[in-house]
Amino acid sequence: MAEDATEGGAKNAWQEAVIDRLPAVEALTGAEREAMEYDVVIVGAGPAGLAAAIRLKQKAAAEGREVSVAVLEKGSEVGAHILSGAVIDPSGLSELFPDWKEKGAPLETAVTQDKFLVLGPQGQLDITLLPQPAYMKNHGCYVGSLANLARWMGEQAEALGVEVYPGMAASHVVWDEPSGRVAGVVAGVFGLDREGKPTDDFEPGIEVRGKYVFIGEGVRGSLAKTIMARHNLCDTAEPQKFGIGIKELWQVPAEKHRPGLVQHTLGWPLDDKTGGGSFLYHFGDRYVSVGFVVHLNYKNPFLSPFDEFQRFKHHPAIAEHLEGGERISYGARAITEGGYQSVPRLAFPGGALIGCSAGFVNVPRIKGSHNAVRSGILAADAAYEALKAGRAGDELVEYQAAYEASDIARELKLVRNVKPLLSKYGAIFGTLLGGIDMQITSLFRGWSPFGTLSHGKTDAASTEPASKHKPIAYPKPDGKLSFDKLSSVFISNTNHDEDQPSHLKLLDPSVPIQVNLPKYGEPARLYCPAGVYEVLYDEDGKSNPRFQINAQNCVHCKTCDIKDPSQNIVWTTPQGGGGPNYPNM
Repeated sequence: MAEDATEGGAKNAWQEAVIDRLPAVEALTGAEREAMEYDVVIVGAGPAGLAAAIRLKQKAAAEGREVSVAVLEKGSEVGAHILSGAVIDPSGLSELFPDWKEKGAPLETAVTQDKFLVLGPQGQLDITLLPQPAYMKNHGCYVGSLANLARWMGEQAEALGVEVYPGMAASHVVWDEPSGRVAGVVAGVFGLDREGKPTDDFEPGIEVRGKYVFIGEGVRGSLAKTIMARHNLCDTAEPQKFGIGIKELWQVPAEKHRPGLVQHTLGWPLDDKTGGGSFLYHFGDRYVSVGFVVHLNYKNPFLSPFDEFQRFKHHPAIAEHLEGGERISYGARAITEGGYQSVPRLAFPGGALIGCSAGFVNVPRIKGSHNAVRSGILAADAAYEALKAGRAGDELVEYQAAYEASDIARELKLVRNVKPLLSKYGAIFGTLLGGIDMQITSLFRGWSPFGTLSHGKTDAASTEPASKHKPIAYPKPDGKLSFDKLSSVFISNTNHDEDQPSHLKLLDPSVPIQVNLPKYGEPARLYCPAGVYEVLYDEDGKSNPRFQINAQNCVHCKTCDIKDPSQNIVWTTPQGGGGPNYPNM
């Protein structure tokens, strides 16, 4: 079993660990539930899901029709689990609300200055003035909180008649058998004990059924993964690639605040073979968003993205912005980085993938929310016309066609080779080649001398054995600029009911100690940014190793599901209302 997990999972991460393969008690097979019926059910109250809901209601109102729409959100409130840099391109929002400024959307700090630095251990090289395509400039964009924008969009959706249900985690797909049509989802299961058995407070949840079901769970969602596997949506796509983004929100003294400054870096503390970089944005009430992204195809199992981030903040080019300030929030999430080549088939019988569930992030622009909103609009338009025609539960081929002809696809195609070039040639040379390629594709309407490059391995399969690398000695945090994981998780406001089953499943409990520890040094204890995974020993520090999962610490970043070299960890949806509660993130 362990060997199967190692070999099979690394080769085909998307097809492994499907939720429907979990033990029957977890799936609550045979439970009697009430059912609620809607025209469209949307899983996830992020920019994509809310945009889809708003668009459906807008179109129905314009034509004097009724369309029932429900949005299910696992967070305690809309925006609770939303995390992004964020420099927001408002183009998608403008399609939805041309008067968003007048309506009070929380985008107030316009970008005033772009800086791009290459960092060394102490110094820096400013490459801001290097030639790059016009779309790489942030003119016309805004620095803000994507979580707060989602909260505002939630208010607009409810005002239009959308039924928004926070704290309702969608845990399983409702299949129409034998066709495999997605008929709805199971949501709102509460009251299971640690063994997955019903308690006195057990609530079996409800079946929320829709003529069409949109999956907008974000990156590496459990339902999306299940549907992708059942309907082979990834068969013609390259393996999806990911990064982990770790972010802190600081409040700095007024004399240090430079509203509208947008700064990105690459280089130190990462070596040239490890992809990643940073962002630092000034906005709002003396806020500074500072974050660090590590591409998850890194090879060294001893690398800790969290500790690289903490070390990075001590660089003079970063410390000068933060010293004297206060860290007020922390969070992390995975980022889809595969781009154009990795977008799966978007429509399936009964529904569609939208937003980061499909992977519409533009890696070199470090933006995806505008494409998420656009994808929600496209899916809503297709579903609305289908409902008008009396259709239900079929495949929204019109959405697929609309995407292929959309600005989303055109934008992603222009930058399709940047990520593969970075992976193949390293941070410095890969960035130069990527910049040249973007100039060419911009001039020649998508044509590239490279054609369309392949991504190759999954991020899980990129991890090399520990024997090929040396452990990394990270400096201890000073409590001023750098901090430990547990104090960081504390200010993410993360909370889970400790009596519920762990939402982090092991396909084979023996793999962490028997396979991952001797071969890779068990990298879960390092790639997790929340201290969820530990290897414990007896008092001598060597004997009787045991793998411990502290599921209550989980910030829902999904990195474990992606990076585990044995593909043995399955991230599933915990009980609704748990997880982080991000303010102004």
